[in-house]
Amino acid sequence: MSEKLTIRIDGVECECEKGEYIYDVARRNNIPIPVLCRSDAFSDHRACCRICIVEVEERGKRKVVTSCVYPISQECDVYTKSEKILEERAVILSLLAHRAPDAQRIADMNKAWGREGFERLVTIDNEKCILCGLCVQACDSLGTGAISTVLRGTEKKVDTPFDKPSEFCVGCLSCANVCPTGAIEFSQDEKTRTIWNRTFDLLFCEQCGSLMGTPESARHAVGEGEVPTVCDACRKKKLADEMMQTYRYV
Repeated sequence: MSEKLTIRIDGVECECEKGEYIYDVARRNNIPIPVLCRSDAFSDHRACCRICIVEVEERGKRKVVTSCVYPISQECDVYTKSEKILEERAVILSLLAHRAPDAQRIADMNKAWGREGFERLVTIDNEKCILCGLCVQACDSLGTGAISTVLRGTEKKVDTPFDKPSEFCVGCLSCANVCPTGAIEFSQDEKTRTIWNRTFDLLFCEQCGSLMGTPESARHAVGEGEVPTVCDACRKKKLADEMMQTYRYV
């Protein structure tokens, strides 16, 4: 049985279980902590952006921790907007704003929590990526491994091998959907979708016409099974109708 604890976040008493992350407890109690690299799609968290830092006071001693990966081990006081946190978060946001100046989400966060005085930092033009790695994690979790971080230092980026269309990409958009800054661009028309320099045909439900993804993503999802021709909603409706017909004659 999990041990129950009571902590205070910005003076608000919050019940939690030992080992829970501060960020999760705060969110459950509607206490906002800004974050970029956290995704509910994954159970293991990267703690890359560092925007979610908070100050924790345990037994009279204070320290700055990353709330999305800091497990609660004892009763404590947490401060999400102390002067120290506001200053350090402003520096982090300024660094990210210069790293990804075209990312609107970062610009909005910088306006809310950032501060002026970092004009000396070099800005990377036409960039949205903050190298959080969520897109690579999403691709790896599907078992495709079509993208990865390549190069080093200031040239480091997320890309396909040799910047060529990857034969392993299935055009599922999982990478784009988890990207917190909209850095992964794709285009789509009535019949095709283009992402990572590769164009895919689109797959539609034979019954209702709704978009099901790409043939490649559907084939990857079923493995050795047969590629579906109808969407989940139509399949469930068909099963329900068949069950109703069966019960009618029982």
